[in-house]
Amino acid sequence: MNFLIDTNVISEFRKGARCDAHVASWFASVKDEQLYLSVLTLGEIRRGAEKLRRRDVRGADALDHWLVDVERAFVGRILPVDTDVAGEWGRMSAVRTAPVVDCLLAATAKANDLTLVTRNVRDVEGLGAIILDPFAAVKPKKGR
Repeated sequence: MNFLIDTNVISEFRKGARCDAHVASWFASVKDEQLYLSVLTLGEIRRGAEKLRRRDVRGADALDHWLVDVERAFVGRILPVDTDVAGEWGRMSAVRTAPVVDCLLAATAKANDLTLVTRNVRDVEGLGAIILDPFAAVKPKKGR
């Protein structure tokens, strides 16, 4: 089984020793090769750095450096929003209204046969993607 990591999960891992114990345990249980990111996650991290820069330049610089490390760590495992993902997103967004980025992440996971690892379960439930919330330490479940 392979996994698409949402921004809220990869950001939790950044906390190091302060990382949620369930999330740390889940990360320890999988191999790096099983983990994928979406370009959207990189965009969300970039947005966070730019917003932070307005009030904390050092913090934003640290986030910039971490983003470079993440991109290096996931080289070859960063997925685009392509026509398959767009098609899944169209089907999913017709089912019900969901936050666009969360829905695109669910579509990316489904189009690539990945389990979406996210804390935003409510946002993507019922869209057809397999979802795992590592904060809850439960097994993956199929969205209806």
